[in-house]
Amino acid sequence: MANMAPNKVIMPEQDPKIRAKNFDEVTLGYTEEMAMEEATRCLNCKNKPCVSGCPVNVRIPEFIEEVAKGNFEKAYEIISSTNSLPAVCGRVCPQERQCEGKCVRGIKGEPVAIGRLERFVADYMIKKGTSASSKPTPNGHKVAVVGAGPAGLTCAGDLAKLGYSVTIFEAFHTAGGVLMYGIPEFRLPKAIVQKEIQKLRDLGVEIMQDMVIGKVLSVDEIMDMGYEAVFIGSGAGLPRFMGIEGESLIGVCSANEYLTRINLMKGYLDDYATPVIKSESVAVVGGGNVAMDAARSALRMGAEHVYIVYRRSETEMPARKEEVEHAKEEGVEFLTLNNPVKINADENGRVCSMECVKMELGEPDQSGRRSPVAIENSNYNLPVDTVIMAIGTSPNPLIRTTTDGLEANNRGCLVVNEDMMTTKDAVYAGGDAVTGAATVILAMGAGKTAAKSIDEYIKQK
Repeated sequence: MANMAPNKVIMPEQDPKIRAKNFDEVTLGYTEEMAMEEATRCLNCKNKPCVSGCPVNVRIPEFIEEVAKGNFEKAYEIISSTNSLPAVCGRVCPQERQCEGKCVRGIKGEPVAIGRLERFVADYMIKKGTSASSKPTPNGHKVAVVGAGPAGLTCAGDLAKLGYSVTIFEAFHTAGGVLMYGIPEFRLPKAIVQKEIQKLRDLGVEIMQDMVIGKVLSVDEIMDMGYEAVFIGSGAGLPRFMGIEGESLIGVCSANEYLTRINLMKGYLDDYATPVIKSESVAVVGGGNVAMDAARSALRMGAEHVYIVYRRSETEMPARKEEVEHAKEEGVEFLTLNNPVKINADENGRVCSMECVKMELGEPDQSGRRSPVAIENSNYNLPVDTVIMAIGTSPNPLIRTTTDGLEANNRGCLVVNEDMMTTKDAVYAGGDAVTGAATVILAMGAGKTAAKSIDEYIKQK
């Protein structure tokens, strides 16, 4: 009989006052006993609504049933049959809007903690030390993948399991994409990411780093090297700005740059060549997960005051509820229904304050969220010495402008059909390069779809 407890088993966390001063992981994970107890809350529904909410179709009730029995290795086998990065997904997926959002236990209580259980199983196997995956029999075909982020890694892993010889061309010196440069250590430890990537190498995936496609090689040149198809999963790393006065001042940066310096370049260490400016008072403009990551990182970098400045109300914030709650617990101050209109400089040309205007919500816009409207004569100055813009990113145009036949929409995103093929034959794309900035799991879902389409395309040749 199912455990009908209305609430999830609580997952241990670092104390907010302690964790706000370090980059160690905030959530500590379930013990075996906790995981087994939580797993018994699953009703093992026949129609499996949770699976329909997962972009990579993890066999959720099946793996949870094994967790409840204590068969953690079997649970991992089930998860990894469809998901190449379970330790990552268990930490950063917005389960509340996907698998857990469709869990029937959520009707009269909290849904089953699917993400926490997935993380537990993946971590259990990492600690146990999984043996190297056996390489599939080669099928004699070669495929190239551009970008070692969530979409590219997923596509490469699925193709490698089918026997393809896969090479990933990664622009940075480290594989992982946004998992390495965008998501802070306290949410996603980098050692976990690299262990997940090693599993792909064990399958035979080759990862070539420091390969900026569009500069070092073009997509056309890759095709001429004997690859029968190319998947572009280059992400959306071009930051957006508001276009207001003062954005070029010293002390203004994008969240993309700020987080990359901290996460990938270890800018929080004084003896590294890419230090992050020490701030006393920081304003982070935006209300998504990236904004929460930047704000919480700023606290850990020593800022005394960190503000989230968001033009809508908290209800409209796209950030995960858990991330908002963690930010509040750690001391981030939320200035909702506020919008920057100007950034002011001191006599040295450095940020000294940000002029904001108070907002109110009007009618819904195309996104379904109520449009913010400025309140007349409500301007005020917020004293800050650093402003971090976290209002979105778009794909870098380098690849599409150096490749004949690739079409993009008015947002700079590559155009693809339902099979993820671009307007150029044998060239596929997915993830943020197609959708613009979105979630890790949606990018993985696109990589999975593309791998299936590439396999069918090559078999039909």
